[in-house]
Amino acid sequence: MEIRVRHLLFFEIPNAIRGNKGYNSIARVGLRVPSDEALAYWAERLTMFHVKHSDIYEQFDRNVLDFEDVDGLSVQLISDRRNEGVAGGTPWEGSPVPSRFAIIGLGPVLFSTLKKEKTDRVLSKVLGFDRMGAFEDDEKLVTVFQVGEGGNGAEVQLEGNFKDEHAVEGIGSVHHVAFRVEDDAELREWVEYIQDLGYPNSGFVDRHYFHSLYFREENGILIELATDGPGFKTDFEKERGTYVELPPALEGRRAEIEAHLTELDTDI
Repeated sequence: MEIRVRHLLFFEIPNAIRGNKGYNSIARVGLRVPSDEALAYWAERLTMFHVKHSDIYEQFDRNVLDFEDVDGLSVQLISDRRNEGVAGGTPWEGSPVPSRFAIIGLGPVLFSTLKKEKTDRVLSKVLGFDRMGAFEDDEKLVTVFQVGEGGNGAEVQLEGNFKDEHAVEGIGSVHHVAFRVEDDAELREWVEYIQDLGYPNSGFVDRHYFHSLYFREENGILIELATDGPGFKTDFEKERGTYVELPPALEGRRAEIEAHLTELDTDI
């Protein structure tokens, strides 16, 4: 069985409470850009839109830049200049950002935990990640794990957090992390394996577009394993960012649902 990094989703939940950062949470998400020059472009772009951000700095032999979005979500942009491993994706041609500077995929995610050794065991012994090294960040030792082909697109970072309070889930927090598995047969193997290990889990879940297993490791972080298929009918090369994909059971309510969605400006 093999897992790979999956995708990034945002949920619009009106009137939800604001989350608080802390331990036993997914503390930061990473986004990959092609080069150090791309990082410099994003530093200027974030400044132009009045988004506070760090200076560009080196972390684990890679240049990075940190910022928070409007909801307080911690995001790190990471340069792929020295990347060896999973190749980056294809930028969206309809974006106002030049393709040579555009986001090309997910980067490392940071797990912040009170009992680091428990999540270390899940990553290394259960999910099959390899320890690649470590670095210090804000007086915390961060262990770097990679899986499969490795590289920036196949990485989880893990810190022990004894300074903060327990995280509170809400606006600006990360609900779960998702990893890809090959197909239903492999997913059912994972279901059996996770159940045998005794982790609280969802069992096999049919999401129509893909199939999933959710389980909580011992620090409470929610992990999803999900298939690529059956997939979406949308032609994302032409329609991504402009079309609302609905499952058949909700297609008859399209007008009602779209009327309550916040319009996204993809031309900024």
